Amino acid sequence: MRSMFVSSVIAASLVVGSSGFTVSSSRAVSQSTSLSMSASNNEFSRVDFLKQVVGASAATAFSASFAPSAFAENEIVNLPSGVKYEIIKSGDGPVPIVGELAGIRFRANVEGVSNALDDCFGTSEPYYTRVGSGGLIKGVEEVLPKMRTGDRWIITVPGKLAFGPKGRPSSAGKPRIPNDATIIFEIEMVGIPGREVELIELIGDE
Repeated sequence: MRSMFVSSVIAASLVVGSSGFTVSSSRAVSQSTSLSMSASNNEFSRVDFLKQVVGASAATAFSASFAPSAFAENEIVNLPSGVKYEIIKSGDGPVPIVGELAGIRFRANVEGVSNALDDCFGTSEPYYTRVGSGGLIKGVEEVLPKMRTGDRWIITVPGKLAFGPKGRPSSAGKPRIPNDATIIFEIEMVGIPGREVELIELIGDE
């Protein structure tokens, strides 16, 4: 999204120039057309012009970001990696971009075991993770950029994209994860904090 904004601002700057957006009053132009306009009636603040251009780009980007989900509820999607996910609930919010901070809630279990490995559905605040940073197991990281805000999916992650052949030993409040265990993640995309703030900072005030 930021790249679209930057491209719009650069393009606008080339059109506007450094002294404002005005209609030319040169002799060459006046000789080639019978139409003339008063410069005072056509002066346009550079800031206002850039705001309009950036605003238009933002609207386009946000329209694409909030487009209806391509997935239907209860649909099961199998990825080439071996990860699969089932759509429990479809949201209509934006999709996180790799590198963005996303707020999620999730519950993780070893397949066939009822005792949860982690569960933050009941917490007052969601769990925040930077998409694509490697903070979660590989199979979940692969799926997160596909989720819209409001989506709730059940992700089945094969052992090779979870804890691998070593598994994980038990610890205080955390059960042991066997080697090559398949992990079931129920995950909800709660929000993408900062998305609106970034737009406000880019447009700014006069």
